[in-house]
Amino acid sequence: MKIAVGSDMKTHLTDAVLADLEKRGFEVDLYGALVAEPAPWSRVAVEAAEGVSLGKYEQAILFCWTGTGISMAANKVRGIRCALCGDAETARGARLWNDANILAMSIRATSEWLASEILDAWFRTSPSEDREDVACIEYLHKVEEKYLLPPKP
Repeated sequence: MKIAVGSDMKTHLTDAVLADLEKRGFEVDLYGALVAEPAPWSRVAVEAAEGVSLGKYEQAILFCWTGTGISMAANKVRGIRCALCGDAETARGARLWNDANILAMSIRATSEWLASEILDAWFRTSPSEDREDVACIEYLHKVEEKYLLPPKP
């Protein structure tokens, strides 16, 4: 699987997650401070999210101090359902019921072992095929059509 990983700062946690993703065999493209100087969380989020929206990546993982800003920014991009997850069960639910395609984590609040548990739950869980759950995602697509501008090519 090809995924994007971005952060506004490079930390021990981001390094640990990158090592974990390498062990899992993912092809990873880096954004923001993971490839250059520290970058604004808003720009990191949008650049990685555009890659997911346009089909360049299947998923992305994003980090900022709280995880809140980067998840809010990513969710501005059409087709993105970014979930800020602070535990494995939230990550599992985000994938299962919300068909989340971007995982956001807090650099401040996520330990290395917790990040590994979150990643396990995220990657082991597929979106629900239950009619009600699918209908909720379809509704969100209609909302996007109404309110969001199309992505830039």
